[in-house]
This record gives sequence, structure tokens and C-alpha cells, in this order.
Amino acid sequence: MSATTGEGAPGAMPLAQIAARLRADPILLLSLLAVVAIVGIAVFAPWIAPHDPYLTNMAMARKAPGWVSPDGVRYLLGTDVQGRDILSRVIYGIRATLTFSGLAVVFGSGAGALLGIFAAYFRQLDGVVMRVVDVLLSFPAILFGLSLSALLGPGTLSMVLALAISAVPGMARIARGSAMVVMKQEYMEAGHAMGFGNGYLIFRYLLPNCSSMLMIYATLQLGHTILLGAVLSFLGLGPQPPFAELGSMAADGRKFLQIFPHISTIPTMTIFLIVLAFNLLGDSLRDALDPKLRT
Repeated sequence: MSATTGEGAPGAMPLAQIAARLRADPILLLSLLAVVAIVGIAVFAPWIAPHDPYLTNMAMARKAPGWVSPDGVRYLLGTDVQGRDILSRVIYGIRATLTFSGLAVVFGSGAGALLGIFAAYFRQLDGVVMRVVDVLLSFPAILFGLSLSALLGPGTLSMVLALAISAVPGMARIARGSAMVVMKQEYMEAGHAMGFGNGYLIFRYLLPNCSSMLMIYATLQLGHTILLGAVLSFLGLGPQPPFAELGSMAADGRKFLQIFPHISTIPTMTIFLIVLAFNLLGDSLRDALDPKLRT
């Protein structure tokens, strides 16, 4: 087999076959539509939000969903403890949550993928890299958040760094496992025999043929990171008030949970739906792109 064509590569599923699998999976289509809608809300938040998410009015505090103000303005999801429109804050909270979690996954998973692939390709690095990964896996992300908050102070930077670090070890293990399989293929051996450089083999053959598995895991990791970021924000380690973020919004209403449950439950349910959408998308992508399922 020619090393220059990459025919028969493990990740070389024809686009038509991928499209057929995607069309045959209604859960994938529904989850994909949900993710597109969520991203659309985040991108167009300034145009979608009906009110200023930071405008306070204590005279309208803690109003129930559907409440209509004296001037005839309806608040579909009610108001929070400071009279701010919950719907507008949820829309901006989705934007903040996706932005912070997306940045953490891009940098953390990207670093983890490179570490795993380099560990599989350069065998002399394998032991060192995987021991570092094991150490990172032994620390929960909340501990990273607490440590970085102590060093940098609570806020966006410390939360994103904690989420990025927590994304590294899992992706590194997945990337290493996928790369080890690809390294055993004949076209990789042929590339070595033909004198191709390490960089060419890694970025031309090894990384592309691991991309399907890495993409699936990154999608699942995004859902996990969103949930973890909400937990850190709930604990006060994320963006500080009055910034609209779903985790901190849920924390704002916890004192009024029995008498005004909507203040906490609405952002909490939003987090649940976002995480569910990304998890379903990741599971469906795995079913569609898993080489074991190819006919």
C-alpha cells in the first residue's frame, strides 16, 4: 500500500457513508439541531434577549414566570432577586457558558491530544507523559479551581484554566490509545521505510486518522466541562456578580428555593438541557463514526 495515498486508513470513511449514517440516526439529528440552536442563541444573544440582563429594579424582584409589569411588559421567565429579567440573563448565561467551556476544551483537549499522540509516536516519551497524565487524573477539577482561585483570585481566568487542565488527561489517554492503533498500520511502516519525516507522518497520517475519535471525545468533554464550569461558578470560583453565568445564577436563588424556586431551577434546567444535547451528539457521532460499525 502506498504511504502517499493513505488508502485504507482507519479514519477514511467515505463522506457519503457518513452522511447516510447521520441521516439514519434521528437522535443525532435532534441533538445536532439542539446544539445548533444553543450555539445560535449564544451568538445572537444581544439581538435575542428582550431586556438588559444587568438592569436591576428591586420593585420587580422575585416575580413569577409570566408576570406582566404595570406598563404591560411580560417577563416570560420572571425576575431574579434583584429584579433582572431571568430570560435575558439565561440567554447571556448560555453565551458565557459556551464561551468559557469552549475555550477550555479547545486548549485543554488540544494539548492533551498532542501529548497522547507524541507519547504513542515517540516511545521514549511514553512513560513520562503518561505518568504526568496519571498525576493530573488524580486531582479533581474543583481542586484545580480552588488552587488557581487562591493564586489568581476567583474569576474567569482561574475557572477557564482549571477547566482546561482538567480536560488534558482524558484526551491524552484517548489520543494515545487511538494513535497506538494507527501506528500498527502498514502505511505508517511504509512511511518510515520511505524516509518521511516525523512531522509529516504525525500531521499527515497519524493525527487525521485519530481525528474521528478525538472529535467524539471532545464533544463529550464539552458537555462535561460545561457541567463542571457551572459547579465552579456555583461555588463562587467563576465570573463574579453581576456577570450573567448559569452556575452563578443558580447559586443566586438557592436561598429562595422553597418560595421562589424558578430563580434557581430555570438556569439549572438550562444547564441540564445543554449538557444533554452535547452528550447525545457525542454518543450519536460515536455510533456513526466508529469503525467497528462500518459495513
